[in-house]
Amino acid sequence: MNSSSDIAVVVVSHESAASIDECLLRLRAARGVAEIRVVDNDSRDGTLDIVQRHAASDPRLRFVGNPDNPGFAFACNQGVAASRAPWLAFVNPDLMVEVDTLSRLRAHAAGFDAALLGVDLVDERGVRDEAARRRDPDFVGMLATMLKSARAARLGVAIDEGRALQRVDAVSGALMLLPRALFERLGGFDEGYRLHAEDLDLCRRARAAGATVAVANDIRVLHVRGVSSRSKPLFVEWHKHRGLWRYFRKFDAAKHGLPAIAGVAAVIWLRFPFAALRAALKR
Repeated sequence: MNSSSDIAVVVVSHESAASIDECLLRLRAARGVAEIRVVDNDSRDGTLDIVQRHAASDPRLRFVGNPDNPGFAFACNQGVAASRAPWLAFVNPDLMVEVDTLSRLRAHAAGFDAALLGVDLVDERGVRDEAARRRDPDFVGMLATMLKSARAARLGVAIDEGRALQRVDAVSGALMLLPRALFERLGGFDEGYRLHAEDLDLCRRARAAGATVAVANDIRVLHVRGVSSRSKPLFVEWHKHRGLWRYFRKFDAAKHGLPAIAGVAAVIWLRFPFAALRAALKR
């Protein structure tokens, strides 16, 4: 039987062998974790072997091995359907929680009627990830200002050091915690996204439903970014841009005329080859 404070952790993996062992060790040691559901999207690098070893040692951990890659949103929804705990945490396989990370985050969330919370994310050098605190994309507004400043297209919001909980438009999908009741009321992740922007979408719908979206600035977590995406930069950039285009069409396109829509489409899709080339060279 689940208690009212139990957390079900959903981890979606794909080619995550480099980090998932440490990630699962930490999740198994974390306070408040009643269930761990790993949904693997067709890994070929030994990820599932590592997951199976953890499952054999811990009855809280179960896994689903998808024969293909249906996308992050689809797999998250699978993991939720296979769990029962009243709290849900979505954790990337390259995220390294501390023992009290999830329990402290749940304590923050319990102070609201409904809340979707993220954390302060840092890389191995301690550099903050600006994706932890974001504003909603305003694609048409970006068109008007991008020629003046390239930073106009960035979504990051500065940290408010004076607040333990900082309200923002969106948090990073690398770690999200929310009540199951809220997730179900929202209908889960939109499975029309394959990779990227589904977290922006979920946060926007949560706010529209009256929930609080905020970052716990007092909870810092190591995020070893891009472990699963380094081998497929073209795939990642394609679906990132596809996700942004879906987000714009879903939330904002109806507010604008054809010239603005065409301008946004041009910016998104003309940017794609340059972003893909940059990602490939970085790899």
